[in-house]
Amino acid sequence: MLRASAILRAGEWDATTALDRVTLDHDARHRRRFRYLGEGGTDFLLDLPAAAVLAEGDGLALDGGGVIAVAAADEPLIEVRAASPALLMRLAWHVGNRHLPADIGADRIRLRADHVIAAMLRGLGGTVAEIVAPFTPEAGAYAGREGGGHAHGHGHTHDHDHDHAHAHDRGHRHDH
Repeated sequence: MLRASAILRAGEWDATTALDRVTLDHDARHRRRFRYLGEGGTDFLLDLPAAAVLAEGDGLALDGGGVIAVAAADEPLIEVRAASPALLMRLAWHVGNRHLPADIGADRIRLRADHVIAAMLRGLGGTVAEIVAPFTPEAGAYAGREGGGHAHGHGHTHDHDHDHAHAHDRGHRHDH
């Protein structure tokens, strides 16, 4: 089986030379090791030294030569807009306070479709629309260029005082 063990970031390779392409949702673009089947039939194993988030336009370098192009698949999302930048910042704070992955633009926030979160954001004054688009959330403050997600195992506990009721938020290490 072919093996891809390196990522070529978008713009660092000639996409016209791709041997094949995989179109993946956000979860399938955050892997270390996984077997994929390209749209043209190329069966290969992604085998990276560490988990990484693949972005639209990245390439997966095959060990024997050649590159598989990565495309971001459309997913059901909600898009949140606000009447003012200050309100959008307030809505972003509420999203972040709930540790939700978010794709933040200058005039909108995109989140995975969730009717409870949509209702909350409407209640706070946001305008919410259901859309279908690629989901590319922020990597987070503790994620490196190759990483992603919410991992900050810094060896101590902290006691969150959030306004939401997640049992895991009281005095436990964030190593997830």
